[in-house]
This record gives sequence, C-alpha cells and structure tokens, in this order.
Amino acid sequence: MENQHRKISGYRELSQDEINCMNKIKALAEEVGKLIDYLGATHAHTLGNQIDPRWLSDGKTDLQKGFMSLVRAVAQPTTF
Repeated sequence: MENQHRKISGYRELSQDEINCMNKIKALAEEVGKLIDYLGATHAHTLGNQIDPRWLSDGKTDLQKGFMSLVRAVAQPTTF
C-alpha cells in the first residue's frame, strides 16, 4: 500500500533527498547488523580471544539506538 505513512500520526512526506539519506542509513545499519551476527555466531573467536557476549549485546543495542537516532534526525517525526 502506497503512502501508508500518511495514515500514521506524526509522519510527514519526505523529499527525495531525505529518502536517499534514509536508505543510506538503513543500508549501513544492515551491514553493521551482519557484522554483529558474524561476531556473535557461536561466540566467534578472533585472535584467539572469545567474543564477550555481554559487550556484544551492549554494542548491538547502542548501535541500534544510534541508527534509530539518525533515522529520526532525517524523518523529524512530530510525535514523541
């Protein structure tokens, strides 16, 4: 369904430049997500050291928050 965002309060029409920016953010986030999956795969070993799952989880969460912040910076929603 086209233009679904018009039915959700707080969303606005984005310019083509804004759409391009959003797509770049989403693409980079996808790449970072793949890296996190790689690092977390069966506690992957790098240079003989096991990946600490606690830090990996914290890093994943913080990066997700960061990418969401970038998306909101571009989209500029009008709601909390």
